[in-house]
Amino acid sequence: MGLPWLRGVAAVALTAWPLAAQQVRELGVQATATASDPALGAVGGYIALRPSQRSRISLVAAAGVSGGQLAWRGELLAHFLLNPLVREGAGVYAAGGLAVVGGPVERGYLVLTLGVDSGPGASEGWFAEAGVGGGFRVSGGYRWRQNAPAHGDAPGR
Repeated sequence: MGLPWLRGVAAVALTAWPLAAQQVRELGVQATATASDPALGAVGGYIALRPSQRSRISLVAAAGVSGGQLAWRGELLAHFLLNPLVREGAGVYAAGGLAVVGGPVERGYLVLTLGVDSGPGASEGWFAEAGVGGGFRVSGGYRWRQNAPAHGDAPGR
């Protein structure tokens, strides 16, 4: 499946990354499973940028197995964070965007998900999400954040 636009999105994301000095940047690992036909399980890398306090744009590239064959999944999602500065406890968010899948099935999907970040205002934390996008979709992992608000700047400690 030819996806030249996906390379373009990745190039823009990697170019914009160093230009975002004042914004929160995130790196992480993510596991995703979808209850599709055939089901998919994939693990990969996560990169995100918060262009504003309550928004995040993420890109995921993952490899795994679907129907007993090698498969991959890429996602580009826009997130809305309800409580982005909380350093302890959980923060809720909603996300939507696009996913592309290759392997036994080669398709694109719309993705809608609800998620929970542990300490979205902290320098690192776990996350879990559930939604739809190529069937029922669950995902979880760990994120490290650079340029998170200073300790005294975050309400809701």
